[in-house]
Amino acid sequence: MGKNHEEMEKKVKILITGGAGFIGSNLCDYFLEKGYAVTCLDNFATGHRHNIEHLLQNENFELIEGDIRNLEDCKKAAEGVTYVLHQAALGSVPRSIEDPVTSNEVNISGFLNMLVAARDAGIKRFVYAASSSTYGDSENLPKVEKIIGKPLSPYAITKYVNELYADIFSKTYGLETIGLRYFNVFGRRQDPNGAYAAVIPLFVKQLMMHENPIINGDGSQSRDFTYIDNVIQMNELAMLTNDTEAINTVYNTAFGDRTTLNDLVKELKLNLTFYDPEINEVNVIYGPSRVGDISHSLADISKAKLLLGYNPKYSLKEGLREAISWYWENLK
Repeated sequence: MGKNHEEMEKKVKILITGGAGFIGSNLCDYFLEKGYAVTCLDNFATGHRHNIEHLLQNENFELIEGDIRNLEDCKKAAEGVTYVLHQAALGSVPRSIEDPVTSNEVNISGFLNMLVAARDAGIKRFVYAASSSTYGDSENLPKVEKIIGKPLSPYAITKYVNELYADIFSKTYGLETIGLRYFNVFGRRQDPNGAYAAVIPLFVKQLMMHENPIINGDGSQSRDFTYIDNVIQMNELAMLTNDTEAINTVYNTAFGDRTTLNDLVKELKLNLTFYDPEINEVNVIYGPSRVGDISHSLADISKAKLLLGYNPKYSLKEGLREAISWYWENLK
């Protein structure tokens, strides 16, 4: 009786790398609410302490300040863990073009360290953030997992190499891995500041300040914008699936619809003028196209629906309503 009771009391532990970042901190919140014990590993290079401040008093939450480039930090974080949700990375195509060496060290060497630590700790499953940038110069639309092109940036190379390493670790060491190719994720806590801010939080901040957003190119380029709660759903499904056919592979993680940047700005204005009518008068400025950018991105999500039972709840419009409400409360 006592032993069973102890086993029931012992919570399943999840390691979330990059847990103080935008996606990572949302995952920390979600899984703590679901009753898991959560360890967050972060070096605060791009994550923020304020994203997890509210969790520090939670007895089921542990923060390890460390760097995935340090194998010992990875091994320490992986102790006693059942699942790894690996979010730690240096994102941004432009950042990788400016500084390919650091992107490589974090995204490839750091990723390999985490795989080794997971293997040595006997982790049940390693779910990791892959990227739609892996599709590279492939002109196929919608993007289907098995058809990729050549990478268009150092960042894209690093994320593709992650998939190759994960595949080798599955085949060679029997480590269960699932890669989630994220498509333009947005939502609460996504940082609008800094040189490499993502387009939605950046434009929201600029419009709120009555500054002109700058679109690189003519605004006809399109993206599959994906709300954070859809991404949380995919991480949970990937972590818990018992279908052997569903593991040791990669999935598009998206809504399955595309929006041009011009239409995105219209939608942002529509939502923001509810709070401040003057925002409607703020105009867009068009600049030169960005090196390494793809013109169009749209995910085929049928594989995730079929094998994982994925059912994204939030379209761009629904997600923007939630996100803008959050930004209005938190950016002012």
